[in-house]
Amino acid sequence: MRAAVLHEIGQDKLEIFDDVEATGFGPGRVRIRVRATGLCHSDLSAMAGVLPQPAPFIPGHEGAGEILEVGEGVTNVKAGDRVVVCWLPACGACPACKRGQTELCLAGFMNAGTPNFKRPGGDVFGFAGTGTFTEEVVVDAGCAVPIPDDVPFDIAALIGCGVTTGLGAALNTADVEAGSSVAVIGCGGVGVSAIQGARLRGAAEIVAVDPVLSRREAALKFGATKAVSPDELPDAKQSVTAGEGFDYVFEVVGRSATARTAYENTRRGGTLVVVGAGAMDDFLQLNMFELFFDEKRILPSMYGGGDVLRSYERTIALWRAGRIDLEGLITHRVPLVDINEALDQMRTGVSLRTCIEI
Repeated sequence: MRAAVLHEIGQDKLEIFDDVEATGFGPGRVRIRVRATGLCHSDLSAMAGVLPQPAPFIPGHEGAGEILEVGEGVTNVKAGDRVVVCWLPACGACPACKRGQTELCLAGFMNAGTPNFKRPGGDVFGFAGTGTFTEEVVVDAGCAVPIPDDVPFDIAALIGCGVTTGLGAALNTADVEAGSSVAVIGCGGVGVSAIQGARLRGAAEIVAVDPVLSRREAALKFGATKAVSPDELPDAKQSVTAGEGFDYVFEVVGRSATARTAYENTRRGGTLVVVGAGAMDDFLQLNMFELFFDEKRILPSMYGGGDVLRSYERTIALWRAGRIDLEGLITHRVPLVDINEALDQMRTGVSLRTCIEI
């Protein structure tokens, strides 16, 4: 089968091969025919070595498709079911799951260290234990979440990561209050989803911050009341909050520099939500006095900060009701053979989400 493979960390191009085999099928596992997958910035981060991932590997973790076959003991899905790929499934038995913090379950991360593909030259890993830049993938049954027949594969793929992460950051982690002021730094697919979440919660002012003009223009269509470049953020802070700072600031880039900017633009007693996935050696510097004196809440948001399955269901319900726009997030479509075109679209910032059609 065909798949896009990164040979070594640090390479900026993927190679398409047709001699890849999905491995590991057996009890408790399912084989999925991938129909659509989104390109998430985390895929680029893993390719660059910002996020830890063994190589060679197949990127992609935001996918949807249909079940080809199920292993012994699998009861949640059957052959022919339409599913979204969940890269962070809950085991239901660990301390985090028992506390109701299923987004902190580590079972999914353990899958990332086990190869689930192979080529004639040896084993190949799937990013985050999945690897959806391929025609087929074998994953644990918990990674295959059934979706209704009326949800298109491209929409379902977005729900698998970016939309769930952004919406959840606003709805679950921040619990944005009606009438509040919000700034979102980084307005790709995840940032725009956070904007939609803040709008759903009734935020009065939502300022989108991004260096790319097309993304700023898009953010206004999704609910932002104002869109500015990073250099214009101080003026926006002054005009919207009289210089006090925003009630909520979402950092959706994953860098200490933007997290520091987000902190400085959060009002005293306000909330900074860290959504972007950054590097282990990139440290955010805060002094002990400002932490004490400003009483700003710093809330990391992992995969939307809530129960993933419930978040999927909520997102589908909101989409059906016309309360959120998911179709508009897909700004570009490319076939798998043109995957490097999709990478360039994300690196230059021209896309919110590129759908890779497989």
